[in-house]
This record gives sequence, structure tokens and C-alpha cells, in this order.
Amino acid sequence: MRISEEHFAKLVEKALQEIPPGFRPYLEDIAIDIEPMPSKRDLEETGIEDPGELMGMYHGTPLTERSVESDLRLPDRISIYQRNIEAACETADEIIEEIHTTVLHEIGHHFGLDEDDLFEVGFD
Repeated sequence: MRISEEHFAKLVEKALQEIPPGFRPYLEDIAIDIEPMPSKRDLEETGIEDPGELMGMYHGTPLTERSVESDLRLPDRISIYQRNIEAACETADEIIEEIHTTVLHEIGHHFGLDEDDLFEVGFD
């Protein structure tokens, strides 16, 4: 199922608005990018061979790994891959659910959760 880039962006924004207010201050400096597909570099970094399997990606240093002694770093960024989400979904409701799950999954990485942690809370 395909939707417009504008509609997809609105759904991502809606998912972000559903994040509890207590967590929002920790997300102020994260850029959320909507990209059609993951880059070759993204696939290499994750070790994923099939580009269709990657719905989103956190680019940054998790909060749990930061310290005052850390060197300067690039701003954190989350990429959401529109075409992969669309390809994995058959209905508009599935797209909404997958966007929500993907956004929360990648934000979970920002908070230091690994894949096992995210699986346990249902954001796999």
C-alpha cells in the first residue's frame, strides 16, 4: 500500500505526539528524517542484507552511553523508511501501527534499549 509523503509525515508526527510528556525533553535534539529506503551505509552498519527488512534506524549515541567527558558528537537522528513500511503493510491501519512501532522502537534505542529489550516491551 502506498500513501503520499505528506500523509506519511503526518502519521510520523502523530506517533511522536503520543510519546508521554515526561520523555519529550530528552527528544528535543533528535531529528526525524523520512527517507524512501535505507542507504547502503545504513545496511552495512546494521548488518542487514535485505534492504526491505529495515523500517527505521537510530543514528546517534544512546543516552546511557553518554558522559560529560565524551567528545563532541553529531546530533542524533532517526530515519524512518517510508517505502519499506508501505511494502510491509496491506492497509492504512497497518501503516499507522507500523509507523507507531517503528518510531517507538528507534526512540527506545536513543534511551539505550537494545533489540532484546525492545522485543520484551513489544516494539520489535
